[in-house]
Amino acid sequence: MNRLRNSTSPYLLQHADNPVDWWPWSDEAFAEAARRDVPVMLSVGYAACHWCHVMAHESFEDPQTAALVNSHVVAVKVDREERPDVDAVYMTATQAMTGQGGWPMTVFMTPDREPFFCGTYFPRDQFRQLVLNISRAWREQRDDVVDRAKQIVAALAENVSATTRALRDGAPGAGLALADGGFGDDQAGVRFREVADAAVAALAREYDGAKGGFGGAPKFPPSMVLEFLLRHHQRTGSPDALGMADGTCEAMARGGMFDQLGGGFARYSVDASWVVPHFEKMLYDNALLARVYLNLWRRTGSELARRVAEETCDWMLRELGTGEGGFAASLDADSEGEEGKFYVWRPAELRTVLGPDDGEFAIRVFGVTERGTFEHGASVLQRRTDPEDAGRLARVRSALLAARASRVRPARDDKVVAAWNGLAIAAFAEAGLLLGRPDFIAAAHDAAALLAAVHLADGRLIRTSRDGIAGGASAEGAAAGGAAAGDAAPGSSSTADGAAGGPAGVLEDYACVAEGFLTLSGVTGEARWMTLAGELLEVALAAFGDGAGGFYDTAADGEPMIFRPAEPADNATPSGTFAVAAALLSYSALAGSARHREAAAAALGVLPAIAARYPRAAGTGLAVAEAWLAGPAEIAVVGSPADERTRALHETALRAATPGAVLALGDGTEAAVPLLTGRGLVDGAPAAYVCRQFTCLAPVTTPEQLRKALTVPS
Repeated sequence: MNRLRNSTSPYLLQHADNPVDWWPWSDEAFAEAARRDVPVMLSVGYAACHWCHVMAHESFEDPQTAALVNSHVVAVKVDREERPDVDAVYMTATQAMTGQGGWPMTVFMTPDREPFFCGTYFPRDQFRQLVLNISRAWREQRDDVVDRAKQIVAALAENVSATTRALRDGAPGAGLALADGGFGDDQAGVRFREVADAAVAALAREYDGAKGGFGGAPKFPPSMVLEFLLRHHQRTGSPDALGMADGTCEAMARGGMFDQLGGGFARYSVDASWVVPHFEKMLYDNALLARVYLNLWRRTGSELARRVAEETCDWMLRELGTGEGGFAASLDADSEGEEGKFYVWRPAELRTVLGPDDGEFAIRVFGVTERGTFEHGASVLQRRTDPEDAGRLARVRSALLAARASRVRPARDDKVVAAWNGLAIAAFAEAGLLLGRPDFIAAAHDAAALLAAVHLADGRLIRTSRDGIAGGASAEGAAAGGAAAGDAAPGSSSTADGAAGGPAGVLEDYACVAEGFLTLSGVTGEARWMTLAGELLEVALAAFGDGAGGFYDTAADGEPMIFRPAEPADNATPSGTFAVAAALLSYSALAGSARHREAAAAALGVLPAIAARYPRAAGTGLAVAEAWLAGPAEIAVVGSPADERTRALHETALRAATPGAVLALGDGTEAAVPLLTGRGLVDGAPAAYVCRQFTCLAPVTTPEQLRKALTVPS
């Protein structure tokens, strides 16, 4: 009996009616494999994954294939977004054994959770034969299979440890050495400058000057690298850094990656020119890119960047906002069984919706051709130039958006992921203040309130929720499945699950939520968010630290795995290690805490080695290094929120801020945020106090004075 019916993961629910006898990841599933004396087949994917859908339709929905699976293995289905720890461990195994990875991920393992065969997508006939071959090997070559699995696990564990040591040690002189139990600011500053300058030079060698972005196809949005480049330009004035950031942002915004009608970015471009995207849309990409485009506008005044930042936030609010105040994880790439069908257009369709004149106008503006830029004569809308008639363009976009609304929409994965909502909170808070959009600030506040109410249990974070309920398979649903099969209830059964029943937060959850809370505190003046951020960071330091200044991705009291994952490099999202360094540095500046500053520097101990080998995987760490080099600036704005002079100082503080600056807003009557302590009005007027590394300048009372005080130090 399929045991996924009471899951809160939309991805698991997609498989709830499969004839495959799926189990959720649980001790009971592995106990069942031991009882039956069969291997475990782990299948990992996510709701917006195109090839996951293909394998599901071909194999998991096919009764004959399902019968083979049910006869020969215990099948376990995992949502990688809900259990990134499981995904990370077995993706490491898959990449080590096959040289590549991806989803769906297919892993065969012993009842002791030790993998012996890994792969990704398999066509139905090949998959059927694979299941039979695995079963035969398990019966006839058991000792060899088990020995191989144990050797693989030992090699993986040793490789993870060796890699971590190598990254921290780096090349001679590459790391940041401990001195008297702490990190010297001067030493760190010198090294960070060297690392940042070298990274810009390395990125310039990989930059596609003609098309934007780095490397060839497929091209992913280099969100964290772009943030670093913008910060580096602000500190140094580097034309190379700004050119790479601006060129990439414009190319992405004008191509098919950006939804030219509804806003929001797709996951990646399948070609090198940003024309045809892989159409799934992820919350994390859009939260990160909204902040990048907002910062590009701050630096350059680019109207394109401002528009894209605002349209991206509007899209997230409209398409991903949940009834409980959070943001859903993603939109699918497919609708009606076809990838991209919801988004693409043919010339005849444009003429039908708009009439002949506006139809031809749209064909020209959006680069639609008779041959098509996608499949079957369809084109992905682009906007390589802006027409002079802005009113006509607005009318055409509105008509096309209304017509598109009648199409079958892609499915939405409406689970709320803590880390990704943390990224969204930061983006919405800053965009709301800078763009004069109080609804964006309200959205950030609502998402933060949901995380505080639903995702925080006994001081620990739960990674996911859905419909206001902490994520994971419900206990009663798992029990019902187990009872029907005559077994114990297969729920998640480890300390990885919190008291509320959801999957435990990983390091990126604690880091990104803390950063989002700190940003929200600075924008709203509500000190409770800083307090909560501090509590989350204490858990991160105590439960995730490796004892040498680095971090594991899972907590010490989490579910035991075949090895404890620790990936300090960025991937599609900021690495937990670099993200927690960012939050620690921000908190240290607001709280005046040298301990947190030292912890941030220690977390960046792996940065030199990663940046030297693969700078595109070090963007977050490099951005934190830029914040360190800029102070970061600590800006306290004091005055009545109703006073226009306070609002002017507050907005100026964010708009003119140096990289990684932190904000505190108060009315001068209380000092729940340490940065506000002892700071009041100046001659009865609102004032701003600018400090760096716990040393402050004289207070200023005008935006002009504040902009001067925020000039990046040489």
